[in-house]
Amino acid sequence: MDWHIDTRCVQAGYSPQSGEPRVTPIVQSTTYKYDSAETMGDLFDLKTDGFFYTRLGNPTAAAAEGKIAALEGGIGALLTASGQAAVTLAVLNIAGAGDHIVSGAAVYGGTYNLFDKTLRGLGIDVTFIGPDATVEEINASFRPNTKLLFGEMVANPSLRVLDLAAYAAAAHAHGVPLIVDNTFPTPIFCRPFEWGADIVVHSTSKYLDGHAVALGGAVVDGGKFDWDAHTSRYPGLTAPDESYHGVVYTQQFGCAAYIAKCRAHLMRDMGPAPAPFNAFLLNLGMETLHLRMPRHAENAQKVAEFLQAHPRVAWVSFPGLSSHPDYALTQKYLPQGSCGVVSFGVKGGREAACAVLNRLKLAAIVTHVADLRTCAIHPASTTHRQMNDEQLAAGGVSPDLIRLSVGLEYAGDILADLEQALG
Repeated sequence: MDWHIDTRCVQAGYSPQSGEPRVTPIVQSTTYKYDSAETMGDLFDLKTDGFFYTRLGNPTAAAAEGKIAALEGGIGALLTASGQAAVTLAVLNIAGAGDHIVSGAAVYGGTYNLFDKTLRGLGIDVTFIGPDATVEEINASFRPNTKLLFGEMVANPSLRVLDLAAYAAAAHAHGVPLIVDNTFPTPIFCRPFEWGADIVVHSTSKYLDGHAVALGGAVVDGGKFDWDAHTSRYPGLTAPDESYHGVVYTQQFGCAAYIAKCRAHLMRDMGPAPAPFNAFLLNLGMETLHLRMPRHAENAQKVAEFLQAHPRVAWVSFPGLSSHPDYALTQKYLPQGSCGVVSFGVKGGREAACAVLNRLKLAAIVTHVADLRTCAIHPASTTHRQMNDEQLAAGGVSPDLIRLSVGLEYAGDILADLEQALG
């Protein structure tokens, strides 16, 4: 059935049969028994589906993967042990030494460092483009060896909004897929596949879990990019894989070739698999995603408007404010809300920002974002600490920036805490 997304949050991914558990069970096992060596051999040769080792697949994880794919409208998903692992696998699945990628500069600091240091160290070059890059500048960043275009739907922590249609058009004009990190909006507020994205990644540790109890990530395949139309660019998908006796992923798995290779090749060799219990907790979190996200957005809107009017606040960035530079894009791609994160600067710079953080009582200073408890952090000295001033500026991270993740508490209490901290 073509269920509404609210129903998918509750029901998708797991359909118990007669006499089976009503709630997705935790299958806490590394291995699975079969009655013949031939059956096990067929599993290892990708000739048949089934679970044989939890690094490659687990029933609890499969239920959560099915739910995420259903929410995003994708053909399949792969859970990973963290969001960072999801981004890493998504890129390495189609890019290797000697290749080049293009990425928005306004991305999470860990992603920026992954691309700028680790992937460069592996021989993958990267070009970063600013959030205000023109179509001509975006197109000029591509090279003959470019393998993908990457961007965050709502950037962490600058909160710049990606022009999905423009990015998708640029990527496809150059014969490469668009990979979008949809962690902040979640599929409740935006479904990037509907705007031309090809692959979606998540840090499921954030809103999808929603309770700050389970690390995780996800790669979701939209199933629409034509890999066979670019065989020379993507031989990993369109040429025989000798580690699986010559299987060709696009022939064996059709439109699910990308996600099949991501699991069968990279998860097999690199192993950032999620724990079954974490997958169970993630599934529980997603069951209330459609209820939580509107409240996050509602509270964040109130906080952003309060901060915008406060005399000690230098500036506020929140996509729901008409003063936001991407307000028009917000209305186009995120009409129901963007997220619950508000970034703002305090008059007095870095020292003043840290002083405000130190006076917060309800909001906690934590290295996290996007869960039900209000929290805050100073990105320039924490999550983006490895970036120099030029890189910080390109990513929209100023020294006075406070990233406030607005939770599900009573809005009046959140505002009162901010008032006393700013006062």
